[in-house]
Amino acid sequence: MMGPLRYRRSLASRVTLLAGMAVGLSVALVALAGFATVRTQMYSTLDESLLDRATAAAQTNTLSVLTNRRVPSWALGAADVRIGFIDARDGVDIDAVDRGDSPVTLGKPEIEVARGERESSARTDTTDDGRFRVVAVPTQEPGVALVVAQSLQSTEQTLEQLGIVLTIFGLLGVLGATLAGWAVARNGLRPVRRLTLAAEDIARTEKLEPITVEGNDEIARLASAFNAMLAALAASRDRQRRLVADAGHELRTPLTSLRTNLDLLVQADGSGRLSDESRAELLADVRFQIEELTTLIGDLVELARDEYLPVTVEPVDLAEIVDRAVERVRRRASSLEFDVRASPWWVTGDPTALERAVTNLLDNAAKWSPPLGTVTVELGEGTLLVADEGEGIAEEDLPHVFDRFYRSKESRAMPGSGLGLAIVRQVAERHGGSVRAGASRAGGAAFWFTVPGSPTPDRVEGAAWTSEQPDSAPAPHR
Repeated sequence: MMGPLRYRRSLASRVTLLAGMAVGLSVALVALAGFATVRTQMYSTLDESLLDRATAAAQTNTLSVLTNRRVPSWALGAADVRIGFIDARDGVDIDAVDRGDSPVTLGKPEIEVARGERESSARTDTTDDGRFRVVAVPTQEPGVALVVAQSLQSTEQTLEQLGIVLTIFGLLGVLGATLAGWAVARNGLRPVRRLTLAAEDIARTEKLEPITVEGNDEIARLASAFNAMLAALAASRDRQRRLVADAGHELRTPLTSLRTNLDLLVQADGSGRLSDESRAELLADVRFQIEELTTLIGDLVELARDEYLPVTVEPVDLAEIVDRAVERVRRRASSLEFDVRASPWWVTGDPTALERAVTNLLDNAAKWSPPLGTVTVELGEGTLLVADEGEGIAEEDLPHVFDRFYRSKESRAMPGSGLGLAIVRQVAERHGGSVRAGASRAGGAAFWFTVPGSPTPDRVEGAAWTSEQPDSAPAPHR
């Protein structure tokens, strides 16, 4: 229960309260220590003074004579001092100090001094007239001790005044510390309040505008981190909007073509003027548009999925995957020549995803290769090179070829989902590898797909694999 109640207060009020409590405790400890020190010192000084006076008086007989004649102590110029003797020679004869309504009671310490068992004694006694400090010293006469008692009224008044002063100044110190803590909390937490207001404003307006960063302390670092979070959130939102817009555009193109072909088929069937050859061409075109639409939807689902579906990873030979992907693409691009050189390379991963990534690289090379061109495919030491003899990638396009839905000017009129290279990089990162683009020796485009593994299956267990989605899922064809 204490936790929720404690954190219902604002941070500034908690800082103020803690500052006041800390200073209050410190002031209380200092005041108590100072009061105890002064009190001890005053009592020690009083004892020394009384013992010095009693010792000096015990060296003469004058004081004994005056006391035996019952001359009161005020007559000796000591109104706050009481004087008496203890005779321990024949039993114990206690001459009470200033017999009266409230005499000072003498006892064992003074008797021990009279008997010579102690050099002196000092203690406090309480009477109806107040508290007295009582000291005893031996006299020149054996078995007799001189007792001097002095009232503690003035000492206690001084200590009481000291206590009042310490209390007042302590309370003023606590008040000042509380005000200082409030001022520090108010000024020091201004950036935190600004962050709070900014977060509330963002939640209300959805405007991801950065806040001003002042200084280089922890609050400034928090503000910088908050701005970085806003930038990442804004970038994510922009990518999401771009994904929706581009996906809508990409879906609209095959759907429009599909609708047109279906309308032609319906009209032709009604008129009966469509030849079998034209009908077959239209049906093939419809089938192609359906396949393209299916591929696009699959690519979108693959890249937009927040979490990967559970997959079974196993040791696979990347060379075999390359051979299967080449055979598949060769059937679709029969006019091209594929120069394949692949050495065994065993990796631990998802064979379906790896084959899809290799197929996307080969499809991309086939799309950009000139008629009767050659696609070079080389696999060695965990790196797969796929190169074509096309026009290559422009320098300004190289940093963006893996960005989602990015297209160069030359590629915008060509078919494709626009997400193939995004999936390639995603698969590479999931397998602990990487992919990069550049120029081939023939001047075309080249892609290097690298995944960790081993030339032999017996050492493939150490290959990297992650089932987590990368921070950014890149993208597509040029």
